[in-house]
Amino acid sequence: MKFSWKVVALMLFLFHSRNRFCLAEESDSGSASTLPKGQESCAGIFLRYNFVSREKEYPRLKNATAQSWAFNSSVTILNMGTTELKAWKIFIRFQYNEILVSADGAVLTNSADFPAPVGNGTYLAGYPQTDLETSIDTANDLEKIQAKVKLKGTQFGLRSPKNPMPRTLRLANDGYRCPSPTHRGSSMYLFCVKDSKIKANKTTTKFLPRQKGDLLIAYDVTQAYVNNYLVEITIENKHALGRLDHWNLTWEWTRGEFIDKLKGAYVRELDVSDCLNGKAGNYYEGMDFSSVLNCQKRPILFDLPPTKANDTQMGKIPYCCRNGTILPTTMDGTKSKSVFQMQVYKLPPDLNRTVIYPPQKWKIVGVLNPDYKCGSPIRVDPTKFPDPAGLEAIKPAIASWQIVCNISRPTKGNFRCCVTFSAYYNKSVIPCDTCACGCQDELKCNPSKQAMLLPAEALLVPFNNRSKKAIAWATIHHFKIPKPLPCGDNCGVSVHWHVSSVYKQGWAARMTLFNWRRLNFENWFTALQFRKAGSGFQKMYSFNATLLSKLNNTIFVQGIEGMNYLIGLTNGSNPEKDPAVPGKLQSVVTFKKKAGLDIAKGYGFPSKVFFNGEECAIPSRIPISSVVRFSVNLSTLFVCKIASFLLIQHLN
Repeated sequence: MKFSWKVVALMLFLFHSRNRFCLAEESDSGSASTLPKGQESCAGIFLRYNFVSREKEYPRLKNATAQSWAFNSSVTILNMGTTELKAWKIFIRFQYNEILVSADGAVLTNSADFPAPVGNGTYLAGYPQTDLETSIDTANDLEKIQAKVKLKGTQFGLRSPKNPMPRTLRLANDGYRCPSPTHRGSSMYLFCVKDSKIKANKTTTKFLPRQKGDLLIAYDVTQAYVNNYLVEITIENKHALGRLDHWNLTWEWTRGEFIDKLKGAYVRELDVSDCLNGKAGNYYEGMDFSSVLNCQKRPILFDLPPTKANDTQMGKIPYCCRNGTILPTTMDGTKSKSVFQMQVYKLPPDLNRTVIYPPQKWKIVGVLNPDYKCGSPIRVDPTKFPDPAGLEAIKPAIASWQIVCNISRPTKGNFRCCVTFSAYYNKSVIPCDTCACGCQDELKCNPSKQAMLLPAEALLVPFNNRSKKAIAWATIHHFKIPKPLPCGDNCGVSVHWHVSSVYKQGWAARMTLFNWRRLNFENWFTALQFRKAGSGFQKMYSFNATLLSKLNNTIFVQGIEGMNYLIGLTNGSNPEKDPAVPGKLQSVVTFKKKAGLDIAKGYGFPSKVFFNGEECAIPSRIPISSVVRFSVNLSTLFVCKIASFLLIQHLN
């Protein structure tokens, strides 16, 4: 029998595909079996999404794209492999502007609260069942090898009566490859297998390796009892430009736990009402809840001031009591972490020494600091502590979890600091963009108009007092005056960069910090990044500055002694007449001249600026040299004269 080359190629493709992914065959009966026909012999992770039901929500609209629908669906994750799936997570690419209201059996990996917009897709992590064991190790116990998630939410834009399925579904754990899902009516499923190209890390423990991130939080249980445990929480900064000031940490208890005692930190509210009126009060009938610190589901904790560092009841914890300041290692490695201890009480059915669930939905914020997005707690190897007796021995924690937080870049209108530009070759100052840090009252100003150019002295007064100066400046130089006037930037801190001179060997600039808040910044820092000119940095005269060549040639700037304190906004000499005065610090900086870089064409301005770790909004334009404008005008005039001469010659 002879086969054509096309048939042979098809057979080889199917054989190769079946080795990479398990090919499912849909059962003819259409029964809702756990596995589609033909997948019982596959070794890997099986995923299925089932659309259950939907119904119209109120209000009922004629516009189909605006009509909202309530939907119910479920996701099944089954481990059919020979290795345990630790900390499972999945990605669902929704496509109907969905809003997820609840996810029973999972949590959002970005620690967001429900309801959450997930129209562009979302990652879900298992909770409380975070790991899926193997069928071999559990004698095919489905409760241990399978997880089910019930989803409930709202979706929009459903024109046809077909089932509104997600665009795609996949396993998000590293080391797996997933094909495109198979669609069958109200169900879609796929089978993910280990990626043979990725070499698995050899581990000697049953826990996941520790991950890297911008900010790492360790949840280490050091003592465990039947109904309570002692945990040490460590917050460590791993980003070269990350920082926290006056940090506030929060999470969500999911098993009814409450905080009995704290050392090295404290709670914002001493609230025990949830215990007295809830399950904790019924179970712990004999407990004196007046000494309990907090029973809120979402407590807020903060660091203690240095005066409590040696307090035997509240302090005496290494790395505690720094008023919530966590510096980057590039500034001071000894102040890059914060530690506190907490005693937690549990409720039934978790009354067992080994049954401990860390809280979920972690979030940490500071004052004008980066925006950190934290993931779900991941079980890791127990942290090893030095022996408390001071001997050369180690004492591992009973259990440890790691929460990884990463810095997210601010979006337009959500910055908290901004940058202004000026240069020796242009009289106008380019201010911060309109609504760079949000708009407060858009009825009295125009949030979409470009900010008006300013005279240099206008930078010294608050925005509310700049309008007259901006209008007068525009009138003198014949600039357009929009009506209504553009809104302000509403930023708490602004950084002004002025290119002051260009000379044969290099060029110079002047950097000025303005603090428009009534909050003082102690041990501040600023970081500058340039497109190409950063490597030519020479010296900053009034501040300490270091060139970090391994970090995109970042210039890291901090105040010297006596100039490391940026004071806040203060009242004018006559508050009734004079505008408020911002805190201000200034320094000159010099650079070597690099071949091919024209400073007047924009290379002398930073492309990114950070203040205390927070990325600042950069203006959408730069100062233009009047020489450049004049040369353009002369060339245009010259062309016009030639055209006129040729036209006259033609007419004659």
